[in-house]
Amino acid sequence: MNAITPRSVFSDRLMLDVNGNSELSASRFGHLTRERANEVFDLSKATLGNELSVSDFWGNETASMSKAVTQATGLTYYDLRAPALNLFPTITPLRNRFARKQRANPGTALNYKTITSLAGSGFNWMGWVPEGTRAGAMTYTANNKSVSYVTIGEEDSLTDEAQFAAEGFEDEASMVQLRTLLKLMAKEEAGMLSGNATLALGTPTAPTLAAAGTGATLPALTYSVIVVALSQAAFMHATLAGGVPSTVSITPNGGGTPFVLNGGASMRSASATQAITLGQTLSATVPLINGAVAYAWYVGGVGAETLQFISTINSATFALPLAGARQAATVIAADYSVNAGLAYDGFLTTAFLNAPSTGSYVLALPTGVAGAGTQLTSSGYGSVVEVDTMLKTMWDTYRVSPTVIYVSSQEQRSISKLSMVGSGSAPLIRYNIDEGNANVQGVAGNVISFYFNPYSPEGGTKIPVKIHPNIAPGTIMAVCETLPPWYVQNETPAVAEVLTRKDYYTEAWQKVTRRQDYGIYCQSALAIYAPFAVAVITNIAPTT
Repeated sequence: MNAITPRSVFSDRLMLDVNGNSELSASRFGHLTRERANEVFDLSKATLGNELSVSDFWGNETASMSKAVTQATGLTYYDLRAPALNLFPTITPLRNRFARKQRANPGTALNYKTITSLAGSGFNWMGWVPEGTRAGAMTYTANNKSVSYVTIGEEDSLTDEAQFAAEGFEDEASMVQLRTLLKLMAKEEAGMLSGNATLALGTPTAPTLAAAGTGATLPALTYSVIVVALSQAAFMHATLAGGVPSTVSITPNGGGTPFVLNGGASMRSASATQAITLGQTLSATVPLINGAVAYAWYVGGVGAETLQFISTINSATFALPLAGARQAATVIAADYSVNAGLAYDGFLTTAFLNAPSTGSYVLALPTGVAGAGTQLTSSGYGSVVEVDTMLKTMWDTYRVSPTVIYVSSQEQRSISKLSMVGSGSAPLIRYNIDEGNANVQGVAGNVISFYFNPYSPEGGTKIPVKIHPNIAPGTIMAVCETLPPWYVQNETPAVAEVLTRKDYYTEAWQKVTRRQDYGIYCQSALAIYAPFAVAVITNIAPTT
C-alpha cells in the first residue's frame, strides 16, 4: 500500500519557497503562515475537483468549460525530417557521356582543323605504279573550324534570416549552391541537345487545309489556320495553356543591361482559310521545316486565330469546338529560333545544319494522312526499316556506327512494338520459374534496350537504346560517340567534346544587403568534330 504524504510536508515546502530560509518576522508583509499555506492547498483541491464553468456578465454560471487537451490544441512536438528532400530530376546523359577538357589558353574561341577526304591520284581506289616510276600526287580537303566560347549561368540568393533559421535543419548556404548547380547542369544538357546559334527556322508557308467527314462537332464557320514551327528548344517550353515562347527579357541580378533570349520558334505563317459545315473535320498540313521537331497550330475566325494544338508531325486535325483563352497568333511576330552570340549549336541543330552539306543523316518521314502522319515500319524480321536504313547509310557513307540511340518514350514503345510484335511473331513474355514450388510467373512489359547493327567489320554491334528526358516525341537521334579505330588520330578519337574556358565555378557576390547572392557559371564551347556521326529521324507518328 502506498503511504499518503501528510499535508504538512507540502505546507512546509510552500512556506520555504515563499519565506526563504531566514528567520523572518511573522508580521512581515508577504509572510506565509502555516494556516494560510493549508488554506491554499484546500482551495486548490476544491478547484481541481470541480468542473470549470463560464459566467456571464452578471456572474451567473452559463456553461461548463472543457479541461481536455487534444492534438488539435497544438501542444505537440513538430517532427520535421531533415534535410529538405530534392524531389526534382536532374538527368543529363549527353553532359555525362562527353569529355570535358580545360583549355590552357582558351581565348575567345576554339579553333581546329579537319581533313574530311583524301583523293588519290589517278583512280581513287587504284594504287598501281610501274617499276621505277613515281605515283601522282594525291589531294585532300582541309577545313578551318571555329566554335566560340559562351557562358551559361544560374543564380539564387539566401537571406541572413533564412540561413540562421535553417541551422540544425540543413546547411542552407551549401544547399542553395547545390540546387543552383543542378539546375545549371539540366540547362547545359538542354543546350547540348538543342542549342541554336545559327539555324534559323524562318517562316513556314501557309498551311494546306481541307474539310471532310461526318460526325465532328466543330461549329460551322470559315476557319483561318496559322502554323508556327518549333525547334527542340521551343517545344520544351511550349504548352497549350502557356503558349509558344517568343522572347524573354532578363534583368541581371545586381543591375546591368537587360538581355533578351529567343524561345526557339519560327515566325508565324500566313493564314489559310477553309469553310466548315457542322459534322466536318478540319485538316491542316504544312511543308516540313528543317530544324523543326514540332508545330503549333493557331485556329479561329479570320484575325482571331489562337493556339489550339501542338503536334510533333507536320499536320493536325480539328473535330471538336475550339478551346478559349489561348495564346493569339499575333504574339509570334518574328523568327525567334536563333540565339546568335549567346548559344552554341547542340547535337540536333548540328545534324539539321549539316544534313545537306557535310553528311549528317537526317530523315523526315513523309506527311502522310493529315493528323495521322507516317509511322515507323516493321521490317518483318525483328527490326525497323527506317532505323535500318539510317544505320546502313552511316556505314556506307562514312564507315561509322552509332554507339547510342536516344528516343522519347513514344519511340521506345514504337520500336519495341515493331521489333517484337510487328515482325509477325507472338508477343514475348518473360517467365520466372520457381522449381521448388513449381510456380511459373509471367512478366509482361518487354522493351527493346539494344538495337543490333549488322553493318560493322566485326560482324555487328549492339547499340543501347536510351530514353532522353528532353527529346521530343517523334524524333530519334543516334550518335557515334567515339570514332572507330580506322579513323587514325593522334589523340583520343572523340566525336565531340565540351571545351571549357572555365568549368563550373561559384560566384559569391559581394553583399550590399543582408542577402547573399550566389551564381554558378560555366564558360565552354561544344565542339562536334564529326557531324556525320550524328543522325536524326524526325516527323514520326506514334505507332498504333
